[in-house]
Amino acid sequence: MAAAFRRGCGVLRSVCHFEWRSQHTKASQKHEPGVGFSFELTAQQKEFQATARKFAREEILPAAAEYDRTGEYPLPLIKRAWELGLINTHIPESCGGLGLGTFDACLITEELAYGCTGVQTAIEANSLGQMPVIIAGNDEQKKKYLGRMTEQPMMCAYCVTEPSAGSDVAAIKTRAERKGDEYIINGQKMWITNGGKANWYFLLARTNPDPKTPASKALTGFIVEADTPGIHIGKKELNMGQRCSDTRGIVFEDVRVPKENVLISEGSGFKIAMGAFDRTRPTVAAGAVGLAQRALDEATKYALERKTFGKLLVEHQGVSFLLAEMAMKVELARLSYQRAAWEVDAGRRNTYYASIAKAFAGDVANQLATDAVQIFGGYGFNTEYPVEKLMRDAKIYQIYEGTAQIQRVIIAREHIGKFVS
Repeated sequence: MAAAFRRGCGVLRSVCHFEWRSQHTKASQKHEPGVGFSFELTAQQKEFQATARKFAREEILPAAAEYDRTGEYPLPLIKRAWELGLINTHIPESCGGLGLGTFDACLITEELAYGCTGVQTAIEANSLGQMPVIIAGNDEQKKKYLGRMTEQPMMCAYCVTEPSAGSDVAAIKTRAERKGDEYIINGQKMWITNGGKANWYFLLARTNPDPKTPASKALTGFIVEADTPGIHIGKKELNMGQRCSDTRGIVFEDVRVPKENVLISEGSGFKIAMGAFDRTRPTVAAGAVGLAQRALDEATKYALERKTFGKLLVEHQGVSFLLAEMAMKVELARLSYQRAAWEVDAGRRNTYYASIAKAFAGDVANQLATDAVQIFGGYGFNTEYPVEKLMRDAKIYQIYEGTAQIQRVIIAREHIGKFVS
């Protein structure tokens, strides 16, 4: 399997000639005065997009309904994505990865989500779990925990949400107490994607017990091996949609973690966790766009085949206008994630754009899935047709990685701050 992964990455590397990162992440250096914007993808980006599209439409999409029905974890598809180099795309070249930028990862994510967002979420959760280590880990931590993921297919998880602390990260209660060269961790996490499949976790815990200490100083980020004694993994949750994604609660009972597994230092965890979101929210938005595009495509194909009152559905102005609205929304949502990804790859703080992309694309995915069901009529309400699943899968995009409401809080804060600073 490791040899297969190396071959897959070798193909992708031969495509980009190791220039992938430099061509995109340094894009801002190319934008000289008078050059202006370009909406053209590079040849290398088109190759990655095409590889992901072929895999999603030929291998993920045909299997999606069965995985949704059974809730089985899509390990064969994840292994295949690993072989093709379509997973762990952010891992630096120094750790054996491709070191792709956020824009590049978004292109891949949109295509995977078109096939099935449950599979895409399982894959994307790896990026979220890895991101704190990528942006804040030292060389030893990166080589140990990121390097192993390029050697064989394995998962990791972002272990932050708690039963009473979702978007309110500052309310985290999980405690980490320093005892010599170790930390003793006690607490409970909830809704952890890949929770039962992860090899290791990024864990956010409170190291300062004083409730008056702000989250920016009270929380610490840890890397925790999933097989550490004292970790109790809960049952797989049966969710409304994205059912093949593995979501669980995890209890930490006197779990011992060496001090070497602290990211940066005590009190740095909140900043690390939020910094990871700036890089991963654009990819979540890209996944939402993939679902929205699928909804539009399915609705359009159906409207070109189904007849009512002696005419094709598309010949009814009410339906054609609805398709036009759907097309407008998916195009704008795509531009929003591309802007957010471009900003962070150019080395700029993209919090404002990342939240806009995440909120807008999540809303669009839900609107388009609902519209697709409406165009299918009674058939759209039936599990034998694909849009019913899309409608169920879409809802989580308004919830995970910060709810739609939290994104608006962030957008408002960033917007108003421009006027009062």
